[in-house]
Amino acid sequence: MTVRPILVAPDKRLKLYSNPVEKVDAEIHALLDDLMETMYAGDGLGLAAIQIGVPKRVIVVDVHATADAPTPLKLVNPEILWFSPERIVYEEGCLSFPEYFADVERASAVRVRYLDENGKTQEIEAAETLAVCLQHEVDHLDGKLFVDHLSLVKRGIILRKMAKAARAQVKDA
Repeated sequence: MTVRPILVAPDKRLKLYSNPVEKVDAEIHALLDDLMETMYAGDGLGLAAIQIGVPKRVIVVDVHATADAPTPLKLVNPEILWFSPERIVYEEGCLSFPEYFADVERASAVRVRYLDENGKTQEIEAAETLAVCLQHEVDHLDGKLFVDHLSLVKRGIILRKMAKAARAQVKDA
């Protein structure tokens, strides 16, 4: 397992649509392991393959409480089948937007179909934090970022700050 560098906004690759996985094989197993290791190293709740520059429909999530044992989920080709009509507002962050958080409104529950790490079709029904995390990560696979759910003003402020920070890093390098 390897901790991989995470793409940081405004990297254009974060807006790419990710391709379906044809077969869950050794390459996908290694990718899932690297994603999990990278997510834990970044202290995140979820991570999509595109966030490490791999445009494949693969995500990992773990929303366990700090005092609890890890509950990792590895999902290949996740597809949200159902969104609850009830909504929840959750303060979201993203490993591709370090230090930026914003309230985002999403469905409070979802049902997701995916392939597990053995290539077997599974379904999960999730609520609250797990539902929000799954929606956030599936959005990544479609080239959508959590800031895309914000008003134009809020999104613009965050993206300008990110671009300015990126320019400063290049200048200092």
